[in-house]
Amino acid sequence: MYATQMQAYRKAPQAEMSDREIDAYALTQSALKLRDCQQDWDNSEIDRISCLFEALRLNSLLWSIFQAQISENGNPLPRQLREDLLTLSFFVDKRTREVMFSPEPDKLTALININLNLAAGLKGAAA
Repeated sequence: MYATQMQAYRKAPQAEMSDREIDAYALTQSALKLRDCQQDWDNSEIDRISCLFEALRLNSLLWSIFQAQISENGNPLPRQLREDLLTLSFFVDKRTREVMFSPEPDKLTALININLNLAAGLKGAAA
């Protein structure tokens, strides 16, 4: 379903990275793009809406891939963890829509923190 996106998503700076490290990298990069938009919000030289929508598009694509992976039959994650991650992904979807319909820099904080915290957890689990 997401074959092309999955291939692009799985391209990471180093071929030796584990799946957890790739996920952490992708979450971190997405969070940084969102943070850049948030920090440059009042910069008149930046096209805020283009920056915002591109960062939201990337984050939404990433979370769509997570949703697809989590929902797959045979996913090895424990059932409760899969349910918790799906619930979190629904919040991410909802917050993304809220930001798109009514852009405010403070609304990005939750998305940034979710991505960075999940990335940190994945990095810890990978160690």
